[in-house]
Amino acid sequence: MGRSARVTPAPGEQADAEVSDLPAAGSTPPAAGGARRPAGEPIRTLIVDDHALFRRGLEMVLESEPDIELVGQASDGNEAVSKAGESLPDVVLMDIRMPRSSGIEACRALKEAAPSAKIVMLTISDEEEDLFEAIRAGASGYLLKDIPLDEVADTVRAVHGGQSLINPSMAGKLLTEFAALARRDEHEPPKVPAPRLTDREIQVLRLVARGMNNRDIAKELFISENTVKNHVRNILEKLQIHSRMEAVMVAVREKLIEFG
Repeated sequence: MGRSARVTPAPGEQADAEVSDLPAAGSTPPAAGGARRPAGEPIRTLIVDDHALFRRGLEMVLESEPDIELVGQASDGNEAVSKAGESLPDVVLMDIRMPRSSGIEACRALKEAAPSAKIVMLTISDEEEDLFEAIRAGASGYLLKDIPLDEVADTVRAVHGGQSLINPSMAGKLLTEFAALARRDEHEPPKVPAPRLTDREIQVLRLVARGMNNRDIAKELFISENTVKNHVRNILEKLQIHSRMEAVMVAVREKLIEFG
């Protein structure tokens, strides 16, 4: 795989699924939402997979990273929700297809049990429906298990820092979905009024759609990073969704921003 692609194209620009570099190892981006983390506090991470050997591989990689703390493991969705409620992780690395409760079901439930957690689907499934359902459920990333294990730590840092990541082989499918949303029901009024976002929130949402993290958005708009976090939180609340990727999909569908 090599690198992970940002999933959100710039409105009005060619949807080329350009690959973005992950943060350098050892650098911890600022948190994407909620209160500012104390300096030096590690990123609390939960591993969820029904294969013990794969969990062990992730454990060995993450335990060697000084800025990442492994707070637990789970073998299915139900156990993941229970352990997340107890440990309140910052990032959850989770498979999709597991016994008892799938990763998609767990992703939805985790938004209640651990609302601040960023969820990355780490799976063998390259099915479009799994990708779209993961985003609708609130996932912040979707990576295939062919990702080199030495890149997992950078993935944790990137998602914790506010980026949305997707495997490059899946990026084109998601960008196609964005374009389809922009064309769908083009001449029909929405069945319910679209949520009213302020002009500043629209500006922030457009920059989120370009794949920018909170720090970059703050520089672009000449505002503080905390102000950006507040705008993103308000956008998610108004749109009644859980992730930045889903926010862009909803915004395109409701014609709050333009795409293509």
